[in-house]
Amino acid sequence: MRERLAYGRIGVLGPLEVAVGGVPVEIAGGRLRALLVRLALDPGRYVGTALLADGLWGDDAPADPGNALQSLVSRLRRALGRADVLAYGPAGYRLALPPEAVDAVRFERQAHAGREALAAGDAVAARRLLEEALALWRGPALADVADAPFAAAPAHRLEELRLEATEDRIEAGLAEGGPGGARPGAAVPELEALTVAHPLRERPRALLMRALYATGRQPEALGAYEEYRALLAEELGADPSEALRELHVAVLRGEAPGRRGGGGPIGTRRGGEGDPYGTKPAGASGSYGTRPGATGGPYRTKPDPSTGPGAPGAPPPPVRTSLRAALTSFVGRDDELRRVRALLGGSRLVTLTGPGGAGKTRLATTAAEALLGDSPGGVWLVELAPVTGGDDVPFAVLGALGQRETAVLDNRHLPPRDVLTRLTDTLAAAPTTLVLDNCEHVVSAAVHLADHLLRRCPELRVLATSREPLGIDGEALCPVPPPSLPPQDTHDARDGRDEQATGAAVRLFADRARAARPDFAVGPANAAAVAEICRRLDGLPLAIELAAARLRSLPVEQVAARLDNRFRLLTTGSRTALPRHRTLQAVVAWSWELLGDEERRLAEWLSVFPGGATPESVAGVCGMDVVTALDLLAALADKSLLQITEAPQGANAEPSAGPRYRMLETSASSVATASPRPATSTAYGPRTPRTSSGSPRPRTRTCAATSSSAGSPCSTPSTTTSSRPCATPSTPGTPAPPSGWSPPSASTG
Repeated sequence: MRERLAYGRIGVLGPLEVAVGGVPVEIAGGRLRALLVRLALDPGRYVGTALLADGLWGDDAPADPGNALQSLVSRLRRALGRADVLAYGPAGYRLALPPEAVDAVRFERQAHAGREALAAGDAVAARRLLEEALALWRGPALADVADAPFAAAPAHRLEELRLEATEDRIEAGLAEGGPGGARPGAAVPELEALTVAHPLRERPRALLMRALYATGRQPEALGAYEEYRALLAEELGADPSEALRELHVAVLRGEAPGRRGGGGPIGTRRGGEGDPYGTKPAGASGSYGTRPGATGGPYRTKPDPSTGPGAPGAPPPPVRTSLRAALTSFVGRDDELRRVRALLGGSRLVTLTGPGGAGKTRLATTAAEALLGDSPGGVWLVELAPVTGGDDVPFAVLGALGQRETAVLDNRHLPPRDVLTRLTDTLAAAPTTLVLDNCEHVVSAAVHLADHLLRRCPELRVLATSREPLGIDGEALCPVPPPSLPPQDTHDARDGRDEQATGAAVRLFADRARAARPDFAVGPANAAAVAEICRRLDGLPLAIELAAARLRSLPVEQVAARLDNRFRLLTTGSRTALPRHRTLQAVVAWSWELLGDEERRLAEWLSVFPGGATPESVAGVCGMDVVTALDLLAALADKSLLQITEAPQGANAEPSAGPRYRMLETSASSVATASPRPATSTAYGPRTPRTSSGSPRPRTRTCAATSSSAGSPCSTPSTTTSSRPCATPSTPGTPAPPSGWSPPSASTG
């Protein structure tokens, strides 16, 4: 072996050094040095001519790279003084030297042997081997050819191995112990320099904490941890690893390894061999910093069942979630909660749909809490309401997971990973649940993200809330209707003796009202007013909560009486809520803004018909075919603007009767009040005239559905302030649209 090494030596761990037959050789010319270094990185192996040309010239290759490369080889052979050092074959050129002739190869082998000795607990041998390996370095790797196109990646790899070997050598010194062992205090300056040069690297911090603790500087060891924790939070939005947190706790308790008289003498490794910070449970193996798959590596180590999570007396694993604790009680949704949980048991994507203010978010977060035990990867709430563009949706998910799209400072020259790749890697690691809340305004981006993640993360579950379905294969829909309303004109609703019998909406109002007025209770004196409030607000939880908040300044009867002007009345939402969740008008207006032009025109027309309409009646009134009318109605129903009422069944039912599409009173009132279109007509037909204050003018009710003459009065006309006729057009003989109106195309919706 010595004779073979004497034949030639090449050093690339610093400025290029070449010796042939024990005689130093000077290689002049940057291109010649680059060719020799490139071949030395694969000693004894052929390197193809195309690969060599690309590594030497990159995009600036000469017109005939083959001849140019052959010329360089001839010059290099003359410089080395021996033609047989560079061999040529069909596969290309190779450096005809044993691998041990290159210092980089010897360094890797010695460093690996030292790491194995450290993992085996032989700290003395480990320190000797690692010191010999590090002594081979004379400067930065590939220093003379750093600008060559091929050099960046191998130089970075070698520098990383050098840093790992340095960490291993310091750990071996701390673990060696005895009279001949390294003094922990001597390692502190070197470790402090490493933490400055690599601020986000965790292992030097851990070794610094151990060295400081071993020299009796416990407060400084704790300070080093706190500094690192704050840096991670600020730069990456992340936390220290579990191993470092355990070391921190051990230092706090005075049980950390390495301090004489505290936790055992230097070299006492409580966690057994390969313990990265001296805090692993006994039975775990591996040396921190080794590559995946290498001997002694810590990746995917199997914990000792006698001491790992779930063992008797072991603390429960930390809960990983961004769900927030609820500030109010959960009322009247027990059936829906059971339905959501059942759907999540059989589908990986469940979408809660419903109108704004129906309580989708609260139901989703409550259902997600039950999944904490089944989601080791965590249950993460992603609030999409503040997101303004579809491109920001992946970043919102990344932020919810506690990460930020920031390049690691130690790898500035490397391109940052794509955000979807980061999300996929994170969510595929363990069973995880994502709650995508308020998807409706970025529905396209939410659809593509959910589809991407679900296809690549087989143990991921997604629970979404939206005012319309996502429309992905495998999606399970769970409509969220308003809570049950009090019965119409029944004894229980009038006297209020049985609050449970009056419906979930009344129970919700009573609960929230007691928060505003602790002495409030539903009783015979106010039961009718409470029932009217719940019915006129369609049982929408947000509207009911806003009405209950008004009891701070108004009696319940006055609140009920003022609901004709509900949008000016119900404006006292939570100050911490988003602007579109603070008032009833803002909630309904948000749904309106999500509609297309044709959908808005049809919604304006439907807003004046309390009984709803069938596709046939809409087609007849608006002058469009039934298919187009059905598409528009279905689009509004998908966006939770309309409710579908099935036709009555039985012997007296009309054979041709189909479902009716009805708008909630709260949505209809908002459309009729806030629409910017002229008050006297719309694209689809006449609308109710309104006063300058926005309230409806008194008018005669018409029953277009029961009259053969378009717009003729009922048999019992009466003056009313209602903004709606008393019936719904159901035949083609109902009022026609104004002249000049053109029907939408058949592709609308």
